Amino acid sequence: MTGPLADIRVLELIEKGPGAHVTMMLADMGADVIKVEPPARGRESGSGGSPAAEHARLQAANISNRGKRSMVLDLKSSDGQQILQRLVQQVDVVVEGFRPGVTARLRADYDALSACNSKLIYCSLSGYGQDGPYRDLPGHDINYISMAGILNLVGGLGGPPVVPPNLIADFGGAALHAVCGIVMALYARCRTGRGQHVDISYLDSALSLLGATRPIREYLSEGRVARRGAGALGGSFPYYAVYETRDGRYISVGCVEPWLWANLCRAVGRADLLDGGPKPADFHESASPRQLECRTELAALFRTRTRDEWFELLSPANVCVGKVYDIPEIFDDPHLRHRGMVPRVPHPQLGEVAQIGIAIKLSDTPGSIRGLAPWRGQHADEILADLGYEAAEITRFRSNRVI
Repeated sequence: MTGPLADIRVLELIEKGPGAHVTMMLADMGADVIKVEPPARGRESGSGGSPAAEHARLQAANISNRGKRSMVLDLKSSDGQQILQRLVQQVDVVVEGFRPGVTARLRADYDALSACNSKLIYCSLSGYGQDGPYRDLPGHDINYISMAGILNLVGGLGGPPVVPPNLIADFGGAALHAVCGIVMALYARCRTGRGQHVDISYLDSALSLLGATRPIREYLSEGRVARRGAGALGGSFPYYAVYETRDGRYISVGCVEPWLWANLCRAVGRADLLDGGPKPADFHESASPRQLECRTELAALFRTRTRDEWFELLSPANVCVGKVYDIPEIFDDPHLRHRGMVPRVPHPQLGEVAQIGIAIKLSDTPGSIRGLAPWRGQHADEILADLGYEAAEITRFRSNRVI
């Protein structure tokens, strides 16, 4: 059984950033991903030899590069340019993550490469996109979610914004939008026979995610501006909150619907708290004095049992409840194990190593983890041989540090 992208070849031009996660998802679904890396600065590179044993665990944990082939290539050299052009003639997709203008200086932009292959799908990931007044600005996730209006909504009532990890604009936004854009462009190519440029902005993607939420809907329909920490999903209401338990851990409660709140009150033996439950106006207001009182009562109650004891009591009672995990606990969770989300993969030196599984489950053509992250330049010889280069030419490229 092969993945749905088994006949697709991808060229990755990513030095760092979430773009590597895009190509990992394509590799998991069967694509042949060739990771082209720049020459190392100030150290030996491109040897393609076996990795040092002391580095094996670190490399195995480089999940975003799993299942790929790696080649070091000096794109500033004429030989490197020749190799790139030959590569592009044999690939379906190029994914690059440089700031706008960099690939043009390397003669690796969409215009240059599509001239070599008119069917090429070329995906660019950048902070603010390939055009517009912010095009050349540097940035990171915190900047993009700031300007998308997301950061101002994260945090407690009356407190400052709370910085989340870089999962929103970087991975939840741009990386997933890029995968969707690439697959859409491949589908369009089946009809038109032409490739195209897929322009993905971290800021655009973050705003797109916010567009599906109540704050945007209410602003556009009523002019109402959401406040940080306010409203039913802001964390201050008793039915949508995090509570500390007896063992110093935390449990999350998400009973936004009245019947789920009723299930919680009955399960903990506190029917007297029912009047502190969700009301239609809660999405616009702050918690009422009665709701704050109920939250205080629940906070004291949750400190009487451990986190896992509460989960065992509440989860069978049709209550929206979740254990707040630390990272090691993720890999021991029975449901995540059952879903194949924390698999262990064979490793030639370490026996088995943990990975994060594939979230997209396809019944007929499922994806698979086809290998761990490559070592820098590991596959240069075989990639060049596939392109038709003779051994003598490959030796010359290596001696000239083209690869």
